[in-house]
Order: sequence, then C-alpha cells, then structure tokens
Amino acid sequence: MLARNRLLTKRLHLHQLLRHSSAVSSSSSTSTYPKRLEEWESLAQKELIKSKSKYKSPSDLRTQRVTPEGIEIQPVYYDVDAMFDESREDPEMPGIEPFTRGPYATMYTSRPWTIRQYAGYSTAKESNEFYRKNLAAGQQGLSVAFDLATHRGYDSDHERVKGDVGMAGVAIDSILDMKTLFDGIPLDKMSVSMTMNGAVLPVLGMYIQAAIEQNPDEDPSTVMKKLRGTVQNDILKEFMVRNTYIYPPKPSMERVVSDIMGFMSSEMPKFNSISISGYHIQEAGGTAELELGLTIADGLEYLSLAVDHAKLDVDDIAPRLSFFWGIGMQYYIEVAKMRAARRLWSNCVKEKFNPKNPKSLLLRTHCQTSGYSLTEQQPMNNIIRTTIEAMAAIHGGTQSLHTNSYDEAVGLPTAETARVARNTQLILQEETGLGLTVDPWGGSYMMESLTDEIYEKALLIIQEVESMGGMTNYISSGMAKMRIEESATKKQARIDTGDDVVIGVNRYVRNDDKDQEVLQIENSVVLSQQIEQLNRLKGERDDAEVEAVLKKLEHSANLTYNTSHPDDPNNLLRLSIEAAKKRCTLGEISFALEKAWGRHRPNSTIVQGAYSAAFSTASEAADNNSKAEYESIMKMVEDFEESEGRRPRLLVAKLGQDGHDRGARVIASGFSDIGWDVDVGPLFSTPEEVVMQAIDSDVHVIGISSQAGSHKTLLPALKKELEDKGASNIIVVAGGVIPKQDWDYLLKETKSCQAVFGPGTRIPKAAAEVLSLIPRSSL
Repeated sequence: MLARNRLLTKRLHLHQLLRHSSAVSSSSSTSTYPKRLEEWESLAQKELIKSKSKYKSPSDLRTQRVTPEGIEIQPVYYDVDAMFDESREDPEMPGIEPFTRGPYATMYTSRPWTIRQYAGYSTAKESNEFYRKNLAAGQQGLSVAFDLATHRGYDSDHERVKGDVGMAGVAIDSILDMKTLFDGIPLDKMSVSMTMNGAVLPVLGMYIQAAIEQNPDEDPSTVMKKLRGTVQNDILKEFMVRNTYIYPPKPSMERVVSDIMGFMSSEMPKFNSISISGYHIQEAGGTAELELGLTIADGLEYLSLAVDHAKLDVDDIAPRLSFFWGIGMQYYIEVAKMRAARRLWSNCVKEKFNPKNPKSLLLRTHCQTSGYSLTEQQPMNNIIRTTIEAMAAIHGGTQSLHTNSYDEAVGLPTAETARVARNTQLILQEETGLGLTVDPWGGSYMMESLTDEIYEKALLIIQEVESMGGMTNYISSGMAKMRIEESATKKQARIDTGDDVVIGVNRYVRNDDKDQEVLQIENSVVLSQQIEQLNRLKGERDDAEVEAVLKKLEHSANLTYNTSHPDDPNNLLRLSIEAAKKRCTLGEISFALEKAWGRHRPNSTIVQGAYSAAFSTASEAADNNSKAEYESIMKMVEDFEESEGRRPRLLVAKLGQDGHDRGARVIASGFSDIGWDVDVGPLFSTPEEVVMQAIDSDVHVIGISSQAGSHKTLLPALKKELEDKGASNIIVVAGGVIPKQDWDYLLKETKSCQAVFGPGTRIPKAAAEVLSLIPRSSL
C-alpha cells in the first residue's frame, strides 16, 4: 500500500510539473526533469509551431483536451518509474531514435494523417473529375492509379494492350493526358502520389513538365522545388511480385532508379524519390515478417545503390525515401509490424551508413488496407474489415492512408462505394479520438513482445538476403519469389481447410447474396478516344524535335558510366522532361530505352507440396469435411488418369498486361498437388500466344486468371483464336475479379468460356468442377 502511494505521489508530482511547464528550458524544475522527456518536449514544441496547431505548447496538449468525464487525455503515455529512475534505461518516446513509437513527437495530436485515396480509371478527363469531387468532399491528397498499358510502357494504340487501356487505372499516352489529369489542380500546392515503376521516367517527365506548364511565368527550377509527393519507383518489388517492370534488373536499378534519386535530391527536395513497397508483398501472399524483412532489405539496397554506385550522400537520399505497408486483418500483428519497421530501419541505416542527419534514420509510411481480405461473398462485411485494418494503420503510426472500397473484390469502385471508403477515414479522424494520443499501444506487454518478435524475424530475413550478396542477387536467385509464393499457397490452403476462418466464405455462408453493382468501363470507347488524341498529337508536333530527343535518350541508355548527377545532360529524368516538352509519347520514350536494354523476361515455376501439406496438418478446429473432399478429388484425378491414359492437363495463363499473378500461381500449385499436370504460361501473353502454347502442350483446359478488368475483351479474342486454330475442343475457364454481371456475357452471350470462378472459390471445388467439364473418350 505504501509503495502504491509513493508511486501515485510521484505521478502526481510529474503531472503537476508537466501541466505548469510551458518551456522546459526555462523551468525552475529542470534539474528534476528527465532528459528523455525534455528531448521529447523540445521536439513537440517545434512540431506544434511548424504545423500551426491551435495548441501552442506540449502543456496545452496535456491540459486542453478534456473528455466529458473530465479526463485530460495526454499526448503520450510512458513508464513514469523508468523515466525518473536513472539506473534504468530511458523509455522509448515518439520522434526519438529508434522511432519505434512514431516518427514524430506529436503525430496526430498536431496534424492528422493524410487521407490519400488511390484512384484513376478510364480517361484523364474522367479521372480529373473524380479527383476534384473527392478533394471537395474531404480528401487531402491525390494518389494516381495508372492503367496497365501505361505501367508497361505502351501507348494505347499498341497491339498488345487492346484489352487493358483505361481498365485498371487512367490511360496516359502523352503530356496532353497528364495536363488534363491535373486540370484545375495546382501541382505546386497539391501533394501527389504516383504508383509507377516500369514507365517511371516518362510518367515523371510528363508530371514535371505539366507542373511547369501550369506555371508559365515561373522559372522551371522554382516550380520543381515546390512539388510535393511520392513516386513509387520501387522496381525491386516488381521483380518479386507485382510484375509491372519493363527493363532487366541491372539498367532498371543502375540507370533508372539511380538517375531519378540523383535528380530529385537536388531539383525536387520535397518529393520522395522512392516509396519502398511492402504492400504488394503482402497482397501476393507474404506474411508480416516476409513483408517487413524483404521491404527493409529493398530499402537498404536502394541506399547502397545511391551511395556506392551513384556516389550520392546518404543524407541527401535517405530522408526522401518513404515506405508503403499493406494492412491486413491481423490487427495486433499489423500494429507491431509498423512499430518494428521504424526500429529496424533506424538501426540498419545507422549501422550500415552512419548518416549525420537524424532524418535519415526516420521511416515515414503510407498504408493501404488489404485488397486480398475483401470478399465477393457478403460484400458489406468488407466495410468492417476495412475499418479494422484502418485502425491498425492508425495505431501503427501511418502518415497517410488509403481505405479500400467494399466492392473491390469484384471490380472497380463506384462513386458511392468510394464515398463510403473515404468517409470511413473521416469518421475515424473526426469522431473517435483515435488521434488524441501517440502510440497508445506503447508499453503493452503483448504489443512490446510482438514488436520485438517481428523485429527479430525480419532481421533474420535481412541477414539471409545479405548473405547472398544483397537484394538484387536474392531476387535473381528466385528465393524471394519462392518464399512469397509458398506463403500464399499455404494461406489459401488454410482457408480451404477451414483453419483460417473467413466469414461468408468458409463459415456462416449464405447463398442469397445480390450481385454487387460495380463501375463498368467501356474499353472500346476509351481506346478509340486515346488513339484519336494520339493521332492528333502526332499531327501537330515537330517530328524533327521528337526524333532528336529520342536519340538523346537512346544514347544515354547506352552509356556505361553513372549519369545520376542532376546537372549531367545525360541524366535520364532530365531528358524525359525534355521529351515530354517536345510531345514525345510514353511509348516512344519507353521504346528508346528498350532499344538499348531490351525487355525483361521472367521465369515461371510452381511451388510443390505446400498446398497438400496443409490438409495433412489441419488442426482439429478445421472443417472435417475439407480433408475428405480433398481426398475425393484426388481419387477423381486418379480415375481420370486410369480411364484416359494420362492425367488431366491445365494451362494457367495471364492475358494482356495484367501482372497480378498470386491467384494464378496458387491455382497452379493447388491443382498440381491434387494430381493435375499443370503448365504456367508466361506473363503478358496475347490470345494467339496462349493458344499456341495450349496446342503445343496438348492441354485439356486453359485457365485464365483475370484481375484487371480486361476479360470482356480478351476472352472472346481467345475463343476466336481457338476456333481459327481448330482447337475449339480445349476447355476455357476463367477466374479472378470478374463481376457476376459479366458472367452471362462470357458464358452465354459470347460463349467465351465454360465456367467462371469468383474470389473465394475453394480449390478442391474448382478442381472437381473443371474436371467434370473435360469430355471422356471412354464415355
């Protein structure tokens, strides 16, 4: 009892000290003031002044935010005993190295996180209208989604992108599209995030030139120094998971990424030159420690590139790197992951690069709620899932956040569902008090333990990467992709066995869901508009100027020395800005570089054994029928082989520029473990190429995975190609993000396929149904 009273007396003394101290340095009690707390106070004071907060001092934060119950909410909570006990280690505080508790001292108490919704579709004009409405309704920054043709460096009139134009993002062929995209949006004042990797040079060049042309009376250098935002430019991650690369790894790193970092460090000091993305690793199936370890390893590789190859100062580059985490349904794990990430980055950068600027150790991040956790079944449940994930991102200390719309499991969000997603953040920001205190989980026995464990697991992955010579070598070995695909396959198996519960999918299932309305993009209309504008642009520009700057780009691409210095006339970003000014198209700029470097061609492999292992190790809580179902379909495959003389054979294929291959690879692994012979086609195939492989491999079935909305264009094209080649006997099935409104078009109207499998379909069920579609010679 006496000990408790002494503790309460100590806390009361501290509380009174804090309430009445407006300036720590001038306080008469400075001698009793803990050093760590004094450091936090000083940082908090500077942040409040910079943010122009209504709270003028840390003391205001402590005393002026009172609940209806009369409780003064403190800006940060900590272990009072440790703070005053000189024999104990000072407790961690936000804004102070290693930043576990947050990158800034005051976090949301002085400024809320930025609501930055990722959007873009169809034409630049339609996307611009969407952006302006969202900004008027409370959105605080822009995040641009580009279509797959743009990502892969093709103009809209290229033969390989007929089904992709404007479908999964906005089509950008030239600076005319970029100027339309940001019409009425002042780029020198608006923070803009762009998810772009493969075609990052032409896209950045057009964005910068559009900003310059918005401000014709200002010097271009002055305009560039005002630009704020982030470009993803994380090409290492593309080689692991997302696949929107263009060029091979070496020039992608040593010329593209390097030149962008060098140019921006001097000419665009407010712009983040790389957003190192763990999001896509999680979406591809990676666990939290894989996402964290591989992403931090990516970041360290970029810093090594800047310092060792480009000869840039670490303090000119590291402060302009940002990160991007995926936030899934494991709430505690996600919060711990974000806390561990800041500590891990700080410690690794300090150890390896010894920067002088404290900001070089600081990890700032954007977060996006999970797309994988969204279900087609009972889609309104997704609002709850997204809210929980958003709360994890907030409690983890994100700087900006995108919340997914509840209908994105089946298609592009409508204006209504996008409004619900945006308002989810507004409610969390304005109604809940989530931002009243920094790192509310700090000091929790569970959370601190989880943070330490995830930190250690991720560190082991980083050490494994370093033992192989760094991230580029690790990716080239295939190890990164294999680990992620194995993780994804195990995750699907846990859902199929019932070990992992997904409401509406494998528990509390209903069969009376109404079809979810989704945004429909008329691909043919967008395509014709883009081609018309391309033709008009080419008819009005100076062809000699275009040819001259394209030759400069090709010449620079062939150079073997470092051109990352911003003043180097051969710097590729500098030349891309010039090319945009001369009205070169995105495809022309990309092809000038492709002539020097070629296009990257990935290898395809199938993870063996991971799916079947889950059924042999399923827990007692798992669905007991799932194992029997699995064994039943294996017996069906064996019977097929006995009657037909060979096993059923499936070609898993991706059409168009859709590189999202998690579903395709999980299907390939699952069917293979069940006993099928499985071929995996190369990414970015045309219908003609898929049919030729199917014929050459003598498959029974082609399985098309569609994640990007091109199914209504490319599946009918595939059917026609099969007919033209006399191969109509080959069964076609499709799966992925295909709205049910389109099923009749595919199954009945065009008869492009014999079955469609929506998100959440269990692999044994799909395997049995597909097997039943194959004609038997013995029947």
